[in-house]
Amino acid sequence: MNTKKKVQLCLILFFVYLILAACSNAEAQKSDNLDSGKNIVVDYLGRSVSLPKKVNRIACLYAYTGHVVTMLGDGNKIVAVNNGLKRDTLLLEINPAIEDASVPNISGKINIEELAKANPDLVFIQEETVKDDGEVRKLEELKIPYLVVSFHSVKEQQQSIDMIGRAIGREDKADKFNRFYNEIIQQVSEKVKDIPEKDRIKVYHSVMEATRTDPVDSLPAEWIRLAGAIDVSAGEDLKLIENKYFANLEQILLWDSDVILVNEDGVADYILNNSQWQTLKAVKEKKVYQLPNGVSRWGHPGGLETPLAILWTAKTLYPDKFEDTDMEGMTEKFYKDFFDYKPRKSEVEKILTGKDMRLAK
Repeated sequence: MNTKKKVQLCLILFFVYLILAACSNAEAQKSDNLDSGKNIVVDYLGRSVSLPKKVNRIACLYAYTGHVVTMLGDGNKIVAVNNGLKRDTLLLEINPAIEDASVPNISGKINIEELAKANPDLVFIQEETVKDDGEVRKLEELKIPYLVVSFHSVKEQQQSIDMIGRAIGREDKADKFNRFYNEIIQQVSEKVKDIPEKDRIKVYHSVMEATRTDPVDSLPAEWIRLAGAIDVSAGEDLKLIENKYFANLEQILLWDSDVILVNEDGVADYILNNSQWQTLKAVKEKKVYQLPNGVSRWGHPGGLETPLAILWTAKTLYPDKFEDTDMEGMTEKFYKDFFDYKPRKSEVEKILTGKDMRLAK
């Protein structure tokens, strides 16, 4: 063998050695990570957070995360909550642990002493909380890992459910929910795809308050579009107040939507009976509909039951295309499949009316 070939062979053997060594190191690191008892999860802000492999005590300081943790089967581990969670009557029926949980978060401010008493292994917070440096300092001083949860689209909501599932070791259940979510979108999309744009129903969506509504880059704007409708406020000039978007009544009168959807109990009655709203087509034709309310308000920007909101809205707007859709049966099956809770017929009816499902403040 000549010198050139010997050099080439040595180089080849050297690179093989490097590859084998790298593989060995990767396996060693993987093994170390498994043995360390830690679980690395990336949150909404892209933070890589080291969590215990076994999370036994959970603080849900963003109400949505309490809905998700309960849905994923770990509701009994919730030890601290946002005060809004204690108002959801169906959620309290499904998960009594929430009634006994402490409330270290009222009006967006964390009582760090109360949170410390709850002794959580993990804290879920919303994006707004980390915009306040003072709140972040409180959490950092406590040295309890926290994950930021937020979403403004279907994709981001599914990612949030996947992230929470990874954090508490319930990836399979999170994946099951997201598969259901996508199946509903596919079913509805197939039935509304042939509706021409000019024939699509125009919807004004009221979020909690009569004049609060949807900006273009929001989850409600997307699910209304997926239901085959046109969200009249999406893309319009809205007023931003404390991270909430509002239209003025003059705008709403000019939009003159075919249908009004509301997600807060009592707002439909207000709109139907208030003299300032009487010239609207939807009011004249009594097409002001209350969205259902289960463990959360269906279709709310921070609600869990978005796939059901898509289906219910599509069936409400285009009943002839959804004659084979049994919302009562679908609702009962949803809570049985995802919350291991079979609602009574009277409960299903109440959920679908959206009335008296939340306790007063």
